[in-house]
Amino acid sequence: MNLYDKYQRLLQYIKSLESVVIAFSGGVDSTFLLKAAQEAIGNRAMALTIKAPFHLYWEIEETKELAAQLSIPHVVIEHKEIPKEIQYNPSNRCYLCKKKIFQGILDFAKENHFQHVADGTNFDDTKDYRPGMQALKELNVVSPLLEVGFTKEEIRQMSKNLELPTWDKPAYACILTRIQYDQKILEEDLRKVEKAEKYLIDLGFPVARVRLHGQLARIEVAPDRLKDLLEERQMKKIAADFKTMDFQYITVDLEGYRTGSQNEVL
Repeated sequence: MNLYDKYQRLLQYIKSLESVVIAFSGGVDSTFLLKAAQEAIGNRAMALTIKAPFHLYWEIEETKELAAQLSIPHVVIEHKEIPKEIQYNPSNRCYLCKKKIFQGILDFAKENHFQHVADGTNFDDTKDYRPGMQALKELNVVSPLLEVGFTKEEIRQMSKNLELPTWDKPAYACILTRIQYDQKILEEDLRKVEKAEKYLIDLGFPVARVRLHGQLARIEVAPDRLKDLLEERQMKKIAADFKTMDFQYITVDLEGYRTGSQNEVL
């Protein structure tokens, strides 16, 4: 099936939902889904963004800009506390967190007379360790991109065709993926990691992760950019600046960025 036909199938699937609240992170997948929903059912679709301590605050601001560009209703609901169920970052934290947060989104949808809640899970997400997908299934959250079989590469290509500004945006997962499992989650650590990653992005490394191991920061960048990161003056600058952010030790992961590297211990 060509990409255009797959997109038409997506539009038909969304039309069958009649009305939907889309969990909107501002990433490639949810922005593409939001655009398709707007085309398929217009004002019977809306975007909802959760702002919690473990989200990137700068990306939350981007969701507001994107929703405005797409002229689609958008609500941001703030959760100021880290749920008790995940305070010590258990290995199934994604399941526990999704269950709690999406139940709240479902309640919002019901109160506002929307028939469904949808998320941006795609076909490639089935290839990684993603316990949160089980929570979505249990709650009957629909995943239109997965249902139609869209891969990440196809979503990027179709987003480019639709002139969406997110078509080449790197993935930015929840900050809890930067914290070791079974460690107490402290908001100051989350903000420190966010600040360090934004620093690397602004320095010219759009794909960057700062994994936290106590007082040690393990930096991951795209493998083809490792040579730039390891340039002597660059390393000295990053080390000095990271120490001002309260990291005691700074190290570079020689394998570079890869999805879910914290899961390698499981």
